[in-house]
Amino acid sequence: MTDDDRRLIAECLAGRRDAFGELVTRYQARLYNAAVRVVAHPDDAADVVQEAFLNAFQALPSFKGDSEFFTWLYRIAFNAAVSLRRKKRPLASLDAGSSDEFLPEPADRSEDVRPGAALERTEDERQLYAALDRLSEEHRAVLLMKDIDGLKYEEIAAVLGVPVGTVRSRLHRARLELRGLLGLPDEGDGR
Repeated sequence: MTDDDRRLIAECLAGRRDAFGELVTRYQARLYNAAVRVVAHPDDAADVVQEAFLNAFQALPSFKGDSEFFTWLYRIAFNAAVSLRRKKRPLASLDAGSSDEFLPEPADRSEDVRPGAALERTEDERQLYAALDRLSEEHRAVLLMKDIDGLKYEEIAAVLGVPVGTVRSRLHRARLELRGLLGLPDEGDGR
């Protein structure tokens, strides 16, 4: 844990609430980006982040500092996001087309000047998100944390409360399952 995080946590526990505000400012964007990938809706992601910070503030006295503060906070937010996703799952399945409006826009449209490139990219993204949505929660979680959020194996293990070997195994299986859902050949099959 960084010395600055340690200092802010100590100040917060001593009664200085603005210290927690500094932690919120520091980690809010990262948590939001992670949450929006799990719940797939910006408003829901904002709710998840708000709930995570509220829960973290209330549980701060129990934070032992054995892990990075962000890892602890990420675990709280991730659990809140998964919980919300499970609650909303039946509603999402009634309107399958609604997730299209939440696909991210390409960062730079000038990189593909060929006609139809943007349409192809949008279709590829749509297929990827649809395949990710069909993965089990545990496979989707490790893929998002590792390949999208860039967390280390140890951080993912801490968030999920499983050994690092389990994270590696789930990630391998998740990538294989995703490749299958996307109709891509297995990297080890010689094609």
